[in-house]
Amino acid sequence: MPLRAIAYASQARPDLAAERLQTLVNDAARFNRMAGVTGVLLHDGQRFLQYIEGPPDGIDPVYERILQAGSHVDIVELARGRLGQRQFPYWSMRALQIDAPKLRQLSTSDWSGFSRTADGDRAVPTAVDLLSEIVRPALNAG
Repeated sequence: MPLRAIAYASQARPDLAAERLQTLVNDAARFNRMAGVTGVLLHDGQRFLQYIEGPPDGIDPVYERILQAGSHVDIVELARGRLGQRQFPYWSMRALQIDAPKLRQLSTSDWSGFSRTADGDRAVPTAVDLLSEIVRPALNAG
């Protein structure tokens, strides 16, 4: 079955408490696990950037829940497309704190094709390269 991915950025509601965010992430992880979707949610305290991947019949209902969520506004889809294999298969959902400049850099990076740079050329990293760099320490920490 082909895989699909979606990346988007949005503005967190100003009244979104840390406890409420954690509850939303836990609920999303349960729902995503059942849908076969994996992903990561980056948050700088004011904005979100989320990347999700999975089968079309899983990604569609997950993204619909995201679009309907009251925790954020001003959703901007950065990319949507097919994947050959999962980029981030390890979490059904995980939230990571990130600084605002890094989130801004990631949201304006090249998301086309959800690709990584060829032959390890790090001069101009793609969005997926940058996302991998952000996620790697969290993976190593468990």
